[in-house]
Amino acid sequence: MNSIQVLRDAWYFFRNNLSAIARLCLPLIVLESLAQQLLSQAVGPDTQAPYSLLIGLIFYPIYTGALILFLDARSNGHAPAARDLIATSLRFWPQLALLTGLSTLAILLGASLFVLPGLWIMIKLAFAEYLLVLRGLTPLKALHESFEQTRGAFWQILTCVLCVMVPLWSLDLLIQGNEPGSNMLLNVAMDSGNGFLQLFASVVLFRLFMLNTPQPAED
Repeated sequence: MNSIQVLRDAWYFFRNNLSAIARLCLPLIVLESLAQQLLSQAVGPDTQAPYSLLIGLIFYPIYTGALILFLDARSNGHAPAARDLIATSLRFWPQLALLTGLSTLAILLGASLFVLPGLWIMIKLAFAEYLLVLRGLTPLKALHESFEQTRGAFWQILTCVLCVMVPLWSLDLLIQGNEPGSNMLLNVAMDSGNGFLQLFASVVLFRLFMLNTPQPAED
């Protein structure tokens, strides 16, 4: 399956399940955005980075884990309640938060050397969250397996990620360029909208994950 087909299939799924994904993830994304805006006003942009990362580690693993569980359930014809998905995701939170922290540090380290190493690491770790949540791997094992299982699909993953994320990264830079005190509610709304749209990247990566990793054997 080529990249255009992957993006098309992911878009159909995202569009058809938009309301369910919004109910599941958007409240947490709004809370995360509000916390980021309050933090920016409290400490200022110059010292915000480590605290911003901490806020991300609190909220991101919860709604990302819930979304991954939702994607897996819907692809198997199930429709679990949002509260059940959140409850299950909370059980994964310590491992997923650790995985997110390790991935972020690795990507930032690569980016500090040059942009391309950071991008390469990001693509090589693209399947780690799915391996942890859906295959039950530990964070370190998930990182290792993601490196292995993305080997033959690197360029396809890169193409799909850039098609989705470059416009969203540009929007994020525009949002961050606003003065923190200009209009907090507007900034929260814009940041939340951008964060919600970035969930589409998770849908794309889930599709690629299902296409490029061996499926667990049936009992």
